[in-house]
Amino acid sequence: MQLDPNAYTSTYLGDSLTNKTILITGAGSGIGKAVALDCAKAGATVILLGKDQTKLEAVYDEIVTLNAPQPAIYPLNLLSATDHDYTAMHDILSEEFDQIDGLIHQAGILGTSTPVANYTLLQWQNVFQVNLTSAFMLAKTLHPLLKQAPHASILFTTSSTAQTGKAYWSAYSASKAGLENLAQSLVFEYDKTTHIRVNCIEPGAINTPFRAFAFPAEDPNTLKTPSDISGTFAYLMSDNSKEINGERLTLNGGG
Repeated sequence: MQLDPNAYTSTYLGDSLTNKTILITGAGSGIGKAVALDCAKAGATVILLGKDQTKLEAVYDEIVTLNAPQPAIYPLNLLSATDHDYTAMHDILSEEFDQIDGLIHQAGILGTSTPVANYTLLQWQNVFQVNLTSAFMLAKTLHPLLKQAPHASILFTTSSTAQTGKAYWSAYSASKAGLENLAQSLVFEYDKTTHIRVNCIEPGAINTPFRAFAFPAEDPNTLKTPSDISGTFAYLMSDNSKEINGERLTLNGGG
């Protein structure tokens, strides 16, 4: 399913996320930051999750200047997070929020660009830990709070490599394929038992530090910026998109 990112401007979004609480991973920079700002502009209380507290605090301050609902910061390194860390997350968030209306898992790592024969077990496990295992743990951990929302939305950021594996990116490609499969399983599990919907979104080629690392020879000025496409993420958290479920979404012109 294709969406036109140019359609979901701040004017279109309006206050469509008022009274919603949305947790966003990778919120300190890149797409995650832009999505957090758009969600806040649309009235959401955003929970900024990331490993770099300094970056999260900068995003927090930027949201405050928008006169948006006061955000929250949840520092967590997804690479090293344990089962205990996720249990603590549930307990802490449950004390502060009656429900979670949205989860956007934007955080991800590319890992080492190398042939499969050269991959170490630790390198492989690290990519899966951030890209896939954390998505599983977040969905599991936040499930009780997501169930409390009238219309909850989970959105996983995926990649074209989930559909066709890329040489030297085996761990990344496989982890994104697994992420899409996890999303499909959740859709079937939630069907008729909850009001939680799950989608995956492929943003395409976006000018971010991640993209620069993956394609160092690419001219970043030829790419869309995170703010060009972040409104689409916010739209998929709103009740205006509540009929969209179980989809693999791509953004027109995203590359």
